[in-house]
Amino acid sequence: MAHQQADSTCKRMRARLCSMLNRCFGPEARWLRRHIARCPRCRRRLIASGKVHLALSFMKAQPHGLDLLTRANQKTVAVLSHSLRQEPKAQELKTKRPEPKPFEKYRRYGFSFGSLAACLAVLILMKIGVFSSMDTVQVKGRKVMKQYYARNVGKDLADDVFPVETGASDHPQGEAAV
Repeated sequence: MAHQQADSTCKRMRARLCSMLNRCFGPEARWLRRHIARCPRCRRRLIASGKVHLALSFMKAQPHGLDLLTRANQKTVAVLSHSLRQEPKAQELKTKRPEPKPFEKYRRYGFSFGSLAACLAVLILMKIGVFSSMDTVQVKGRKVMKQYYARNVGKDLADDVFPVETGASDHPQGEAAV
């Protein structure tokens, strides 16, 4: 218990220290803003770093083509000495392409597989749950009706209308009389 309290105290202190350092030395610090407003050299550096961050964010958003490895290998082989460039492994490396991962190969079928799995799950649940529940309701309903007939009409007539089920037939003989 004391260990957990110490951990939470340490976490709070680290969070306070980080927020204090960000206020004093982070991009929102007043002294830094004033300096950037007055110093053209630092202003250019800040603008350049902003452009770099922007360019990096665009690069992250663009997926690379499958021929990226091939192009990189070709450029690498071109830098090698002439004797190394003629080696069979270097020639193999020039045309090497990445093998797509199995997930990437079958990604286009993902929605279809998901839909198929959902349909199968619904069918199985219906088969197990709904139909067994319906059978249970039907059996219990027959028992209630037999008890009702036995109480109001007589046991011998109830046995004639609702015979003892052997499980072979789904429809008892006397059901039409009800």
